[in-house]
Amino acid sequence: MDNGADRFSTIRLFLDAAQLGSFSAAGRKQGMSPAAASACIQRLEASLQVKLFERTTRQLRLTEEGQMYRHFSEQAMALMAEAEAGLHAGGDGVRGMVKISAPSDLGRNVLMPMLDEFRALHPELQYALTLSDTTANMVQDDIDLAIRYGQLADSEMVRRVLAPSRRVVCASPALIAQTGGPATPEELAQLPTLVLVTALGPMQEWRYCSNDEADEKRAVRVRRTQQSNDGEVIRKWAIAGQGYAYKSILDIAGDLRSGRLATVLDEYFTESAPLNLLYHRNRYQPPRITLLIEFLLERFADLA
Repeated sequence: MDNGADRFSTIRLFLDAAQLGSFSAAGRKQGMSPAAASACIQRLEASLQVKLFERTTRQLRLTEEGQMYRHFSEQAMALMAEAEAGLHAGGDGVRGMVKISAPSDLGRNVLMPMLDEFRALHPELQYALTLSDTTANMVQDDIDLAIRYGQLADSEMVRRVLAPSRRVVCASPALIAQTGGPATPEELAQLPTLVLVTALGPMQEWRYCSNDEADEKRAVRVRRTQQSNDGEVIRKWAIAGQGYAYKSILDIAGDLRSGRLATVLDEYFTESAPLNLLYHRNRYQPPRITLLIEFLLERFADLA
């Protein structure tokens, strides 16, 4: 495994096996016998001192270590291809695919116009954009950049704050007038509410501060009048007057300016939930990633 060319051939074989789910199929693609392909993968595992595949009579699947090795192997091969392409092409070097994960309504209404603007400057760039209100696993999901709200736990990822924000309770002016509006957070439990459902379950605990000298962090448990796993759906239901919603103020900034939505209980819902940009810490970032990071930091700073 010391020979550089052999290592790259083995990595290609490993990636083919992971994609095809078969050592035999990967070997045929590389012009190798099934036995030679299997032996090559075994030598790779021995050199790395980890098990990359779980083998059964019915299927071949990656272990957790194998998933991580696949992610970084794909990055390495992509960088080599990018380096070789750069030797024979002019331009600014901003080309290739950027894989991005972002919350659904912020992605549609705020991020997409920014990405379109950046791509107009760099036409050879492509995006793979995943919009989801469930936090992505950046290694397993093969994400270059992730945008997420809130105070984040310690992570191996670099965190850059794109914009300050907080979560607020909002509704259409018509619904607020119809219900009289809540005087305290506890009254939300008796009102129609719109609940976002994530992989961790329904977000029924709406956090607020006690608005007194103690300034305690508390939560009111609301009932699920309607629910969705898509934040954009929650926002549209709120605009339609179907319930109170718990939203990041950045997501509804345009709706507040236009009067489609209004906030309530602002003196209680004050806890910071900044918008963060996450990316891998210990990795060479090609120009498309580094320039897009700086571009997004500038554009989101303009929103603050």
